[in-house]
Amino acid sequence: MQKVNEFLLFLNDYLGGHQWFVFFLLGTGIFFTLYLGLPQFRYFGHAIRIVKGRYDRKEDVGDTSHFQALTTALSGTVGTGNIAGVALAIHLGGPAALFWMLVTALFGMTTKFVEVTISHKYRDILADGSISGGPMYYMKKRMNITTRRGKVIRVGVVLGGFFAFATILSSFGTGSLPQINSISDSMFSSFGIHHALTGGVLAVLLALVIIGGIKRIAKVTSTLVPAMAFIYLLGAILVIATNYQNIVPSFASIFTDAFTGSAAVGGFLGAGFAFTFNKGVNRGLFSNEAGQGSAPIAHSAAKAQEPVSEGMVAILEPFIDTIVICTITGLVLLSSGVWNEKIENRFEQADLQVIEGIYSENNEQHRITLSRTFANDTTLALFTGELQVDDGNVVTEGITLIHAESFAEDVLVTQGKDKFTGTIPVEEGIVQFSAQKKDKDGKRIKKKDRARGEIYFSGKSLIHSAPLTTEAFKRSFLGDWGQYIVSIGLLLFAFSTAISWSYYGGRAVTYLWGTKYVIYYRFIYVIGFFVASFTDTTIVWNLSYITIAIMTIPNLFGLLVLRRDIRSTIRTYWGDFKKDWPMEKLPMGTRRR
Repeated sequence: MQKVNEFLLFLNDYLGGHQWFVFFLLGTGIFFTLYLGLPQFRYFGHAIRIVKGRYDRKEDVGDTSHFQALTTALSGTVGTGNIAGVALAIHLGGPAALFWMLVTALFGMTTKFVEVTISHKYRDILADGSISGGPMYYMKKRMNITTRRGKVIRVGVVLGGFFAFATILSSFGTGSLPQINSISDSMFSSFGIHHALTGGVLAVLLALVIIGGIKRIAKVTSTLVPAMAFIYLLGAILVIATNYQNIVPSFASIFTDAFTGSAAVGGFLGAGFAFTFNKGVNRGLFSNEAGQGSAPIAHSAAKAQEPVSEGMVAILEPFIDTIVICTITGLVLLSSGVWNEKIENRFEQADLQVIEGIYSENNEQHRITLSRTFANDTTLALFTGELQVDDGNVVTEGITLIHAESFAEDVLVTQGKDKFTGTIPVEEGIVQFSAQKKDKDGKRIKKKDRARGEIYFSGKSLIHSAPLTTEAFKRSFLGDWGQYIVSIGLLLFAFSTAISWSYYGGRAVTYLWGTKYVIYYRFIYVIGFFVASFTDTTIVWNLSYITIAIMTIPNLFGLLVLRRDIRSTIRTYWGDFKKDWPMEKLPMGTRRR
């Protein structure tokens, strides 16, 4: 499994984790923003009026209202990325990473607009009267190539099938397995509820919701999304208000280092521009999914004769998801001061490194060297050998312990409730927690004696992801009660994400094999949801990074190929709109047919 995990990470380095992917994603948004004349600004007010139902007509075809389609799509995007993703971006790239998340969202508003518009235009009405749509349908219908001799090369069919299969994989890798794993971990740490119990209860609830199809999903998400946003934002505002004196400095830190990278502060070692830019854009995509092609599947079910009107609704998604919710999360992290503060915590194996040589946090050159190492700008020798531990203290000389991209302090090694004494193997800087242990005399400890408990490393270091946000929510007058807001928010966010992605995966199954196989997919989806609540999903997370990329790449390519179709559709919309609603004022700069 370790080899599989390493291969996935290697593959991701050339896909979603590579600079070309970042520029392709952001570049597509910039292109359409200029090509269509800043639609995210000019059409914003019109989009709000559409969501409110101002232009609805009884004869519109679809399964959901504009608002229900918006909340269904939002429930798929507003999730762990808003709680854990922002914290991870700031942890890795500093405050400036949040700036690039916001930039990604700004251009992502246009990307969402065009991908939903073209997908809604080429949606299908199934035999049972329900709607099925998404990028795979516009690919199949509009991206085949006809030669001069009349031969049809089914490029679009292949791309559509490829996209649909990636959507199924991503429904597990993004929407199901990691979400319940995060929920069960949070419920266990906050309330002591066993992982399997959390998974079992939520799996039953998930099954009851998704078996009802898009109409039941839409009803649940249209209630759940506003409720979860209110609870989370209320708690966030309380934290920011408590630390009001840091609001202006926090805002300043987001923008001042945007084009230079974030400077070293506290336990944070600093990050160069390229690294900060990459992490901000990547986390921005993970948060709002602009360009990934998932949201068009939900929006295709909306009641609308004009595909552009539903595209307008999609403009609001990145704004709500990233520009509003992620900004508030970022301000919570920055104003509370926890993002660069070392916190007492139990070390995760994936974040723990043993480096050869003695490095000091007080030495500026050492800090610069470590910062470059984390940005893959240089490498350091990793320790391989046996770590000597005596009464819980690491006594091996000539090494430095790094945890979560920071110098680890006050490190204590325990086994069960006791301080550990013995040796622990280390391979290329990675501590082998599960390997055979030895006592202080070098003799192997018998298996029955080792069963006293797992070996853990703990101490002070930076933390990231959901634990960082949880710590930040404690820094208000609510005190430790603040962590429960994060737990409840994470529960609602992640569960709603799982609901929406079950629909996305189901529509991909419908495209590939037909509606009769959707029930089998849902059964596997629910079973996987339960199992992931008490198992390690590291490989699933790494798989999700790849599936996000292989969904996004063909979708962005398709949007660029069909750019003229998109612009023509928008012009036709405004011409028809003026005829149907002559008293309405068109947005500034809108061309009439």
